[in-house]
Amino acid sequence: MYTHTLSQYNAVIKTCRSVFEKKTKDYGTAWRILRLPSMTDQIMIKAQRIRSIQEQPTQLVDEGIATELIGIVNYSVMALMQIALQDRQDLELTYDELAPLYDKIIATTAALLNNKNHDYQEAWRAMRFSSINDIILMKLLRIKRIEDNQGATLISEGVEANYRDIINYAAFALIKLDHESRH
Repeated sequence: MYTHTLSQYNAVIKTCRSVFEKKTKDYGTAWRILRLPSMTDQIMIKAQRIRSIQEQPTQLVDEGIATELIGIVNYSVMALMQIALQDRQDLELTYDELAPLYDKIIATTAALLNNKNHDYQEAWRAMRFSSINDIILMKLLRIKRIEDNQGATLISEGVEANYRDIINYAAFALIKLDHESRH
């Protein structure tokens, strides 16, 4: 991965992980009750809200795009955690139990980013912010279709790959937001 991209990626993921830690300490792991399609819908709500913020001149909820993107990253990580923890029946897990799993999911996802970033020559940097959100929405529609088909695909990647792509696109969007706020 290009060194600059890696440091930017790590910075936005650090922020996301900090929010995950604080929310886990506040709420516990209530999200463990959600089935995977419900988690997908939570991510969809956040991506739709970003589109709404982009298209409407005013917003009535005082949370911005960055908050929603952090939520998209964290709900996608939680969805991947649900898959990894599917054999565990206990709903309540401590942050200390989840932190290594969060890090493992991000490490795998960052490796995917590294490979794609190399092959695509950081094409995401030239993308419009709105296009990144549209791709997140498209990936969510793909996940919903796969879920509706009970996970069956003929040739396509499964839900895990799509959640990982969503994490990376949301991280790209956070990097772009950070860059725009500095200029």
